[in-house]
Amino acid sequence: MPLHVLVLGGTTEARRLAECLVAADGPAWVRVTSSLAGRVASPRLPPGETRVGGFGGADGMAEWLRAHRVDAVIDATHPFAGTISFNAASAAAAVHVPLLALRRPGWVPSDGDRWHMTDSLAGAAELLPGLGRRVFLTTGRMGLAAFAELDPLWFLMRSVDAPEAPYPARMEILLDRGPFSLDGERELVRRYGVDVLVTKDSGGHATAPKLTAAREAGIPVVVVRRPPAPDGVPVAGTPEEAVAWLRGLVGQGA
Repeated sequence: MPLHVLVLGGTTEARRLAECLVAADGPAWVRVTSSLAGRVASPRLPPGETRVGGFGGADGMAEWLRAHRVDAVIDATHPFAGTISFNAASAAAAVHVPLLALRRPGWVPSDGDRWHMTDSLAGAAELLPGLGRRVFLTTGRMGLAAFAELDPLWFLMRSVDAPEAPYPARMEILLDRGPFSLDGERELVRRYGVDVLVTKDSGGHATAPKLTAAREAGIPVVVVRRPPAPDGVPVAGTPEEAVAWLRGLVGQGA
C-alpha cells in the first residue's frame, strides 16, 4: 500500500508539494490528500485527493487520521494559520503519526528598508498614524477590525475575496491573487499615492515585490511578526525537502 500523506494546505508550497507527489512520473509509493480550510471562495485546487473544511479541533483531526489511515502529516499551512499547526502537532502525537512543518523562510530586510516590526495587527494599527496617511494594507481580509477606527487614514486593501465589516470607512478594495510583479507593485504605489505599507511576514516570492517597491519609493513598512509555532516539529523549507523527508519515512518502514 502507498504511504498516505495528509497535506494541510492552502499555500503555494502545499500545491507544489502535491504536484510533486502526484506527477505522472512521480513516486508511486505515496497517496496524497490535501486539506483546505475553505476560507477562499474559489481556491486553486491541488492535484490528487482534496478535502475542504475544518476537522473540529485536535481531537477531530486525530480521529480523521485514524479513520483514513494516514501515515504522515505535512503542515504546509500559512505561517499565520496558527491554531491548526498546534492542532496538527497534538493530533499527530495522539495517533503516533510523523509530522513535518513545511514553512517558507521569513523575509529579511535589505539596505534601504524602513521596517517597523510589531507582534499583531492591533500593534500595526497603533503605529500607522505616525508613519503615513495613505496605507497599502496587504494583510488579507481577516482582522480588518483592527484598523476600523483609523478614520483619518485612507486604505488600499488587497485580498483574494471581498472583506466583511467592520473595516476602515475610507478604503478601496482591490481583489487580486498573487504572484505579483515588481512593475505592478510600483504602479500601485505610484497611482494611489501610497506612503506606508502594512504586511505580515508571510515570506516567499509571490508577494515579496511589494517590499522592493516600498524600498524604492522610500516608504515605511509595518511588518507583523509570525506567531509562535509548536515546539519539537521538524521543519522543511521547500517542497523538495518535504519529499526527501517522506522518502526517509519509507526507508524506515513507515
